[in-house]
Amino acid sequence: MEDTHTEYLVSRLATIRDRLEAGMDRREFLRTLVTGGYALGVAQFLGVDDFLAADDGEVPIVTALVRSDPDDPWSLEERTRYVPTSWYASVTKAFELNDLLARTAFTGYLGSAVVPGSYDRGTASVSVGISSGLDSFRDTFDGLVDDVSLDIETIVDIDGIEDGHEGFEPRFIDSASSGDIPSGIACETPGSIATLGPVLYDPDTRQEFFVTAEHAFEDGADPDSDRLSLPVDGADTVELGAVERAHPVEDIVAVTPGNQFRPSNTIDTPSPARVRGQLTRLGLADLIARGEDLEKVGAMTGHTTGTIQGIDAVTCFTDEFCRRGQIRWGGEMDLTDGDSGSVSYHNDPEGADEDVLVAGFNNARTWWPGQSYVWGIGAYKLTETYGYHF
Repeated sequence: MEDTHTEYLVSRLATIRDRLEAGMDRREFLRTLVTGGYALGVAQFLGVDDFLAADDGEVPIVTALVRSDPDDPWSLEERTRYVPTSWYASVTKAFELNDLLARTAFTGYLGSAVVPGSYDRGTASVSVGISSGLDSFRDTFDGLVDDVSLDIETIVDIDGIEDGHEGFEPRFIDSASSGDIPSGIACETPGSIATLGPVLYDPDTRQEFFVTAEHAFEDGADPDSDRLSLPVDGADTVELGAVERAHPVEDIVAVTPGNQFRPSNTIDTPSPARVRGQLTRLGLADLIARGEDLEKVGAMTGHTTGTIQGIDAVTCFTDEFCRRGQIRWGGEMDLTDGDSGSVSYHNDPEGADEDVLVAGFNNARTWWPGQSYVWGIGAYKLTETYGYHF
């Protein structure tokens, strides 16, 4: 079986990206794409002129989907950036290797994540967690692609989930009289407290949803009966709306607003923050390459910042299934019970001072020794899977 897996990996990794080398003439690069029948991630978004406009040794990538009109959620435009060809080739090959590791699903595999290097280095690695020492693992998978290394770590004692950190009080909204409810404050399910996320849009139906973590609903959210409520400081709890869609694998729930309140694209932070769009997978890779952090506002721990530790991650720690398209960032102290449903974000460098771009949701944290990060599904993965966007 191992030989079969190896042959499959080698054949899959012998793609057009293996022929994409630093310094390749951009016209040759474009011809290679066309004659090879491939469409790299950027090829589906960008035209020939964009490729030919790049300097030698650079290619354009789509880093974000941003609203051209802040008041029009359907006016999304692609934000692009030129990056070194060598870096792009390494990162995309790392994405492929990470995907193949997840698909192979060998015994003892607990998850993996892509860690892009800096632009100067032009490399990338795949961090892999396993439950037991596998002597043949590195021999099987390592060295399959140039400039992509494997960082293998044995993870033990993951069965017992610790209780949340103590000493935090939930952040309730002061007043719900305005009608527009910001994110980053506490919301309430029939069984627990969670954090309300910013408005989630469905372009197919033109609906706007309240959103939070699905696991905050005991035994899973039921679209036929469950409701999401809003605790108000010093006042009675009010109902936000009914659960319309539950996505347990992605760990999100979409709630249809009732007649009284609407979801907002503002985040309840000390400094004003307005969601203007979202980061793509390559946009997250770009942030890592430039050493940029993410931020979040949770109902319990409030505002924190942290380093991005891995993207396009696969996590197989908590359920019988694996969760894909995850982001690993920050540390375990950045999330506690009640913070689930919050979003990680980064400032929009081309927007107004208050504009931010959503990276993804925060749904869980590490509880085992040796690793410390928050994880949750990337916004790009929700868009790919369901069409939702921020």
